[in-house]
Amino acid sequence: MTIQENKILNHQEIQHKIRRIAYQIYETYSDEKEIVIAGIASGGLELAKRINKVILEISDIKTVFCEVNIDKENLLIPVQTSIPESEYQNKALILVDDVLNSGGTLIYAVKHFLNVPLKKLKTVVLVDRNHKRYPVKADFKGISLSTSLQEHVDVVFKKGNDAVYLN
Repeated sequence: MTIQENKILNHQEIQHKIRRIAYQIYETYSDEKEIVIAGIASGGLELAKRINKVILEISDIKTVFCEVNIDKENLLIPVQTSIPESEYQNKALILVDDVLNSGGTLIYAVKHFLNVPLKKLKTVVLVDRNHKRYPVKADFKGISLSTSLQEHVDVVFKKGNDAVYLN
C-alpha cells in the first residue's frame, strides 16, 4: 500500500476545514474586539497561522498571534509562549493543535493558560483521533477519525500540497 492510498484529506479538503473552523470561531467570538490565537509548535502553529489568516479575511476581529512551545516528550517541562502573559490575560483565547491523540499535549497547554485569568478558552484541532487518556476535547475540529493505537496520523503542511495521511 502506498502512502497516497492512505491520504485522508487533500489540500482542498484541508482548506475547506480551515475555513469552516474559522467561521465557527468567528460565530463564537463575534462579540469580541480582539482574540488570541495560540498555535502549538509545529503542526498546530501552521494550522493556527492559516486559521488566523481566514479570520482576518472574514471578520473585523483583531487577532494576537502566539506560538506555544511544549516538550511533547516531557510534558512536565514548563510551556513557553512567544508573548508575555499580560498579552493574553483577560482575553478570549483559541488554542490550536494539528492532531488530538492522547490529549497530553493539549491538556498541558490548557493547564498553562489556566494559570492566567482568561475570558474564554476554546480548543481547535484538525484531526481528532478519539484516543484520549486525558479529559480534554476539541471545541472545533476538522475531522474525527476512529483509528487503532498502532496507526499514526501525519499532517503535512506544504504550500499548495497539504495532506493528512493515516499510516
